[in-house]
Amino acid sequence: MSTVQEIESAIKRLSHAEMSQIRDWLEDFLEDQKEFTPEFRARVETADRELASGARPRVRQP
Repeated sequence: MSTVQEIESAIKRLSHAEMSQIRDWLEDFLEDQKEFTPEFRARVETADRELASGARPRVRQP
C-alpha cells in the first residue's frame, strides 16, 4: 500500500471536524508553497492602494 493510499484510508476514518482541520491545514500548506511572482505582488499592491483610497474591493474583474 502506498503512502497516499494510507493517508486516504486514514482520512476516511476521521470525523467531519477532523477532516475540516486537515482541509484547512492543507489549504494553508499549499498556499505557502506558491511562488510570490512579480505579477502577484503587483496585484496585491494595487489592491492595497485601492483599499486605502476607499475603493470598493472586487474579488473578480468584470
